Amino acid sequence: MGDEIDDLEWERLKQLTHYETRARANGYSCIAGLDEAGRGPLAGPVVAAVCVIPDGVYIPLINDSKQLLPKRRRSLYERLVGDGRIHHAIGIVEPAEIDRVNIYQATIQAMLMALDQLTVKPDYLLVDGMTLPYPTPSEKIIKGDTLSQSIAAASIIAKEVRDDLMRGFHKKWPHYGFADHKGYGTEKHLAALEEYGPCEIHRYSFDPIKSKKQEAL
Repeated sequence: MGDEIDDLEWERLKQLTHYETRARANGYSCIAGLDEAGRGPLAGPVVAAVCVIPDGVYIPLINDSKQLLPKRRRSLYERLVGDGRIHHAIGIVEPAEIDRVNIYQATIQAMLMALDQLTVKPDYLLVDGMTLPYPTPSEKIIKGDTLSQSIAAASIIAKEVRDDLMRGFHKKWPHYGFADHKGYGTEKHLAALEEYGPCEIHRYSFDPIKSKKQEAL
Protein backbone atom coordinates (compact mmCIF):
# COMPACT_ATOMS: atom_id res chain seq x y z
CA MET A 1 0.00 0.00 0.00
CA GLY A 2 1.59 3.24 -1.09
CA ASP A 3 1.40 6.58 0.68
CA GLU A 4 0.21 8.66 -2.26
CA ILE A 5 -2.62 10.75 -0.83
CA ASP A 6 -4.96 12.75 -3.05
CA ASP A 7 -6.55 15.99 -1.86
CA LEU A 8 -9.86 14.40 -0.86
CA GLU A 9 -8.16 11.64 1.15
CA TRP A 10 -5.78 14.15 2.71
CA GLU A 11 -8.75 16.21 3.92
CA ARG A 12 -10.37 13.08 5.37
CA LEU A 13 -7.18 12.07 7.18
CA LYS A 14 -6.80 15.54 8.67
CA GLN A 15 -10.34 15.25 10.05
CA LEU A 16 -9.58 11.73 11.28
CA THR A 17 -6.61 13.04 13.30
CA HIS A 18 -8.55 15.91 14.88
CA TYR A 19 -8.51 14.39 18.37
CA GLU A 20 -4.81 13.50 18.14
CA THR A 21 -3.97 17.02 16.89
CA ARG A 22 -5.97 18.62 19.70
CA ALA A 23 -4.27 16.44 22.32
CA ARG A 24 -0.84 17.45 20.99
CA ALA A 25 -1.90 21.12 21.06
CA ASN A 26 -2.71 20.57 24.75
CA GLY A 27 0.84 19.37 25.44
CA TYR A 28 0.55 15.59 25.04
CA SER A 29 3.01 13.79 22.80
CA CYS A 30 2.35 10.03 22.93
CA ILE A 31 -1.31 9.47 22.09
CA ALA A 32 -2.79 5.99 22.05
CA GLY A 33 -6.07 4.81 20.56
CA LEU A 34 -7.93 1.84 22.06
CA ASP A 35 -10.72 -0.33 20.71
CA GLU A 36 -12.00 -3.89 20.97
CA ALA A 37 -13.44 -6.67 18.86
CA GLY A 38 -15.81 -9.37 19.99
CA ARG A 39 -18.19 -7.90 22.54
CA GLY A 40 -21.26 -9.33 20.85
CA PRO A 41 -20.44 -12.91 19.76
CA LEU A 42 -21.71 -16.04 21.47
CA ALA A 43 -18.26 -17.66 21.38
CA GLY A 44 -14.59 -16.76 21.57
CA PRO A 45 -12.62 -14.14 23.46
CA VAL A 46 -12.92 -10.39 23.52
CA VAL A 47 -9.77 -8.81 22.06
CA ALA A 48 -8.63 -5.24 22.70
CA ALA A 49 -5.88 -3.37 20.90
CA VAL A 50 -3.97 -0.20 21.61
CA CYS A 51 -2.18 1.68 18.86
CA VAL A 52 0.19 4.66 18.93
CA ILE A 53 0.73 6.40 15.58
CA PRO A 54 3.38 9.14 15.70
CA ASP A 55 2.68 12.73 14.71
CA GLY A 56 2.92 13.16 10.95
CA VAL A 57 2.19 9.52 10.08
CA TYR A 58 -1.01 9.07 8.11
CA ILE A 59 -2.47 5.75 6.96
CA PRO A 60 -4.32 6.15 3.65
CA LEU A 61 -7.75 4.46 3.43
CA ILE A 62 -7.83 3.68 7.17
CA ASN A 63 -11.31 3.50 8.66
CA ASP A 64 -13.44 1.75 11.25
CA SER A 65 -12.79 -1.97 10.78
CA LYS A 66 -16.51 -2.64 10.31
CA GLN A 67 -16.58 -0.35 7.26
CA LEU A 68 -13.72 -2.10 5.48
CA LEU A 69 -13.88 -5.06 3.14
CA PRO A 70 -11.84 -8.02 4.45
CA LYS A 71 -9.05 -7.75 1.86
CA ARG A 72 -8.48 -4.05 2.53
CA ARG A 73 -8.73 -4.52 6.29
CA ARG A 74 -6.07 -7.22 6.14
CA SER A 75 -3.83 -5.01 4.03
CA LEU A 76 -4.20 -2.15 6.52
CA TYR A 77 -3.52 -4.52 9.42
CA GLU A 78 -0.29 -5.68 7.80
CA ARG A 79 0.70 -2.08 7.15
CA LEU A 80 0.05 -1.09 10.76
CA VAL A 81 1.87 -3.98 12.44
CA GLY A 82 4.71 -3.87 9.93
CA ASP A 83 5.53 -0.16 10.36
CA GLY A 84 8.34 0.26 12.90
CA ARG A 85 7.16 3.77 13.73
CA ILE A 86 3.80 2.48 14.95
CA HIS A 87 3.48 0.78 18.34
CA HIS A 88 0.66 -1.60 19.19
CA ALA A 89 -0.28 -4.28 21.71
CA ILE A 90 -3.25 -6.53 22.36
CA GLY A 91 -5.15 -7.89 25.35
CA ILE A 92 -7.27 -11.04 25.24
CA VAL A 93 -9.90 -12.11 27.76
CA GLU A 94 -11.23 -15.64 27.41
CA PRO A 95 -14.91 -16.73 27.48
CA ALA A 96 -14.75 -18.17 31.02
CA GLU A 97 -13.64 -14.79 32.37
CA ILE A 98 -16.31 -13.02 30.31
CA ASP A 99 -18.88 -15.29 31.98
CA ARG A 100 -17.40 -14.57 35.40
CA VAL A 101 -17.25 -10.76 35.28
CA ASN A 102 -19.58 -9.79 32.35
CA ILE A 103 -18.60 -8.55 28.90
CA TYR A 104 -18.25 -4.88 29.85
CA GLN A 105 -15.77 -5.59 32.63
CA ALA A 106 -13.97 -8.14 30.45
CA THR A 107 -13.56 -5.50 27.75
CA ILE A 108 -12.02 -3.11 30.28
CA GLN A 109 -9.70 -5.91 31.42
CA ALA A 110 -8.62 -6.56 27.82
CA MET A 111 -7.87 -2.86 27.25
CA LEU A 112 -5.85 -2.64 30.46
CA MET A 113 -3.92 -5.77 29.47
CA ALA A 114 -3.14 -4.21 26.08
CA LEU A 115 -1.86 -1.05 27.76
CA ASP A 116 0.35 -3.12 30.06
CA GLN A 117 1.88 -4.85 27.03
CA LEU A 118 2.64 -1.62 25.17
CA THR A 119 6.38 -0.92 24.84
CA VAL A 120 5.92 2.87 24.90
CA LYS A 121 4.16 4.81 27.64
CA PRO A 122 1.31 6.95 26.31
CA ASP A 123 0.51 10.20 28.03
CA TYR A 124 -3.01 10.48 26.56
CA LEU A 125 -5.61 7.87 25.64
CA LEU A 126 -8.39 8.02 23.07
CA VAL A 127 -10.85 5.25 23.95
CA ASP A 128 -13.73 4.04 21.81
CA GLY A 129 -16.93 4.42 23.80
CA MET A 130 -15.54 3.52 27.24
CA THR A 131 -14.09 5.12 30.35
CA LEU A 132 -11.03 3.28 31.61
CA PRO A 133 -9.93 3.10 35.27
CA TYR A 134 -6.40 4.08 34.32
CA PRO A 135 -4.17 6.89 35.65
CA THR A 136 -3.26 8.31 32.23
CA PRO A 137 -5.49 11.17 31.04
CA SER A 138 -8.06 9.83 28.61
CA GLU A 139 -10.99 10.77 26.43
CA LYS A 140 -14.04 8.62 25.76
CA ILE A 141 -15.13 9.03 22.13
CA ILE A 142 -18.46 7.59 21.01
CA LYS A 143 -17.98 5.88 17.63
CA GLY A 144 -14.32 6.76 17.96
CA ASP A 145 -13.34 4.17 15.37
CA THR A 146 -14.92 6.46 12.75
CA LEU A 147 -13.49 9.68 14.20
CA SER A 148 -9.87 8.95 15.20
CA GLN A 149 -7.06 7.44 13.16
CA SER A 150 -5.54 5.88 16.30
CA ILE A 151 -8.79 4.23 17.35
CA ALA A 152 -9.51 3.08 13.80
CA ALA A 153 -6.07 1.46 13.75
CA ALA A 154 -6.78 -0.27 17.06
CA SER A 155 -10.13 -1.50 15.73
CA ILE A 156 -8.44 -3.06 12.69
CA ILE A 157 -5.75 -4.75 14.76
CA ALA A 158 -8.24 -6.11 17.30
CA LYS A 159 -10.56 -7.39 14.58
CA GLU A 160 -7.82 -9.14 12.59
CA VAL A 161 -6.25 -10.74 15.66
CA ARG A 162 -9.63 -12.01 16.84
CA ASP A 163 -10.60 -13.31 13.40
CA ASP A 164 -7.32 -15.24 13.23
CA LEU A 165 -8.08 -16.78 16.63
CA MET A 166 -11.56 -17.80 15.50
CA ARG A 167 -10.17 -19.40 12.35
CA GLY A 168 -7.89 -21.39 14.62
CA PHE A 169 -10.86 -22.51 16.75
CA HIS A 170 -12.64 -23.56 13.56
CA LYS A 171 -9.97 -26.21 12.99
CA LYS A 172 -10.78 -27.75 16.38
CA TRP A 173 -14.59 -27.37 16.17
CA PRO A 174 -15.41 -27.15 12.44
CA HIS A 175 -19.09 -28.06 12.86
CA TYR A 176 -19.86 -24.63 14.39
CA GLY A 177 -18.53 -22.66 11.40
CA PHE A 178 -16.39 -20.26 13.43
CA ALA A 179 -14.28 -19.40 10.37
CA ASP A 180 -17.36 -17.93 8.70
CA HIS A 181 -19.25 -16.11 11.46
CA LYS A 182 -16.42 -15.64 14.02
CA GLY A 183 -18.72 -16.65 16.86
CA TYR A 184 -21.62 -14.28 16.13
CA GLY A 185 -25.16 -15.56 16.42
CA THR A 186 -25.86 -16.31 12.78
CA GLU A 187 -28.52 -18.76 11.64
CA LYS A 188 -25.81 -21.34 10.90
CA HIS A 189 -24.26 -20.91 14.35
CA LEU A 190 -27.58 -21.11 16.17
CA ALA A 191 -28.47 -24.28 14.23
CA ALA A 192 -25.13 -25.83 15.23
CA LEU A 193 -25.76 -24.94 18.86
CA GLU A 194 -29.13 -26.67 18.67
CA GLU A 195 -27.53 -29.79 17.20
CA TYR A 196 -24.28 -30.03 19.16
CA GLY A 197 -24.73 -27.82 22.21
CA PRO A 198 -22.04 -25.35 23.31
CA CYS A 199 -18.31 -26.08 23.40
CA GLU A 200 -15.65 -24.76 25.75
CA ILE A 201 -15.21 -21.42 23.95
CA HIS A 202 -18.90 -20.53 24.07
CA ARG A 203 -20.08 -17.83 26.47
CA TYR A 204 -22.46 -19.51 28.87
CA SER A 205 -23.70 -16.17 30.23
CA PHE A 206 -25.02 -15.17 26.77
CA ASP A 207 -28.45 -16.05 25.41
CA PRO A 208 -29.56 -18.40 23.95
CA ILE A 209 -26.90 -20.55 25.68
CA LYS A 210 -27.80 -19.14 29.10
CA SER A 211 -31.53 -19.78 28.62
CA LYS A 212 -30.92 -23.32 27.38
CA LYS A 213 -28.76 -24.04 30.41
CA GLN A 214 -31.45 -22.73 32.77
CA GLU A 215 -34.11 -24.82 31.01
CA ALA A 216 -32.00 -27.91 31.56
CA LEU A 217 -31.78 -27.38 35.31
